Amino acid sequence: MKKNENDIARYVRKALDDYFKDLDGEEPSCGVYDMVMNCVEKPLIETVLLHAGGNQTRAADLLGLNRNTLRKKIQTHGIKQ
Repeated sequence: MKKNENDIARYVRKALDDYFKDLDGEEPSCGVYDMVMNCVEKPLIETVLLHAGGNQTRAADLLGLNRNTLRKKIQTHGIKQ
């Protein structure tokens, strides 16, 4: 564990450590980066949208994304509003 990590970074590090332990020396069946991003992106967007009261423009600003990019991600992940 790194000394100056925030909680999210620690949770990700712990989850990945557990993932590799569970693999027990086997190679991952998919790219780890894409796997993590797919696991994190949907709940991130859902939570920020909830915080923004469903306002996509506000949520996009909070996420640092273009509103059209956010809309595409909402559609890709099948997020209901």
